[in-house]
Amino acid sequence: MSNAYVPPKVWTMDAENGGEWASINRPEAGARFDRELPIGEHPLQLYSMGTPNGQKITIMLEELLALGESGAEYDAHLIRIGDGDQFSSGFVAVNPNSKIPALVDRSGSTPVNVFESGSILLYLAEKFGQLLPQDHAARTQVLNWLFWLQGSAPYLGGGFGHFYAYAPEKFEYPINRFTMEAKRQLDLLDKQLAENTYIAGETFSIADIAIWPWYGNLVLGLAYNAAEFLDAGSYQHLQRWAKMIYERPAVQRGRIVNKTSGEAWEAIEERHSAADIDAALKQRP
Repeated sequence: MSNAYVPPKVWTMDAENGGEWASINRPEAGARFDRELPIGEHPLQLYSMGTPNGQKITIMLEELLALGESGAEYDAHLIRIGDGDQFSSGFVAVNPNSKIPALVDRSGSTPVNVFESGSILLYLAEKFGQLLPQDHAARTQVLNWLFWLQGSAPYLGGGFGHFYAYAPEKFEYPINRFTMEAKRQLDLLDKQLAENTYIAGETFSIADIAIWPWYGNLVLGLAYNAAEFLDAGSYQHLQRWAKMIYERPAVQRGRIVNKTSGEAWEAIEERHSAADIDAALKQRP
């Protein structure tokens, strides 16, 4: 092929060829500027944005509050990743990997920093003794699917989502490559849900909370505008589960936190009390 890419001997960054996120992506880690993070009044301080990974944590916190766990009250501060807020010195001190979400638990004498969405879900489940079975076998099944999500979602987001929705041009090879994997994952979930009410069995858990923002949003047409392209309607068991999770009141609440786009009822940039979400949802048509 005359236009085939020939890698150089030593890679150098091409800032003009990164698609939507080219302005913030760099090959170096660490803080780029000094700025402290805000601290609210609640025990849990979340620094995030309403992406699928961010939704995992706000949904989890709202589910815990719905279960009566008053210690799960939280402030959700917006981190605008498109503006590079995640590279502030304050954020990097909480998460040296500069990715949302990041959580600081200030309920004890010493603040505890928690980063990586799967780690945050597990931390909160263990802290409150909720949404993760105590039985060893059942717990293992939940953790199997939690870690499946952590390993699989990058193929959906950074792979399929990037090349289908965000890349500067449509390239056939990567779209086909990652569509194949995305559909394999959807088929896997569909088969699992043919035999189970929830992802890891008959009980709602952090496995459902982890997986729904990625795959539930996708098959319901709420991500990448790709439901038709992926023939999402053909995964009937996954559709059943996605709709069931979507209807949970805590999911309705958590999914709109730290969102910066959408109608007023489905996007609140920050959450500092339950009233912030209540006010938004009252505007729902």
